[in-house]
Amino acid sequence: MRLLLISILIAISFSSLGQEDSTVVQDTVTHSVRKATVLSAALPGAGQVYNHIAMPKGKKKAFWKVPLIYAGLGAMGYFIINNQTEVLALRKQYNLLDSGQPQSADSDYLIYGTDQSALLTLHDQRARSRDFAIIGFVAVYAVQVLDAAVEAHFVNFDVTEDLSLRLSPSIITPQAAGIKLSLNFH
Repeated sequence: MRLLLISILIAISFSSLGQEDSTVVQDTVTHSVRKATVLSAALPGAGQVYNHIAMPKGKKKAFWKVPLIYAGLGAMGYFIINNQTEVLALRKQYNLLDSGQPQSADSDYLIYGTDQSALLTLHDQRARSRDFAIIGFVAVYAVQVLDAAVEAHFVNFDVTEDLSLRLSPSIITPQAAGIKLSLNFH
């Protein structure tokens, strides 16, 4: 697991080295997309905080994502640890039953008696749940890095109030109705 996370961090860091750094000029301050991405890859949520600080007044909105990131990573971490503990306990119980010592086995699994196939089924379910939790952890981590990179591109993106899109019903002929789409640039 650690090797996977380290390799993802290294891949993300080195993938942007050969590319030209995309910067956005804000007054006299330069906002770097690469820096937001690397910060977020190094410490989850750091890229969002970096983007929040760089945003103009009135548009700051990136800081609220940090608790959500840590909640997602924490929940996935909890499921990984919980399921791995269960996998190890079930494996221990199976090995005790296999060696003929069910009396010294863990009391949580004594209800299965000497049914080794039930323990194998439970072991496989917990292992699958652990694997999905690992995938979820990596997904939450990758999404927060991607979010920091995308949001860094839009730090100074301005949609003026003069840009509008309107949908309205329209009558084409007395027998046919339609939808009218109006895009206004002012």
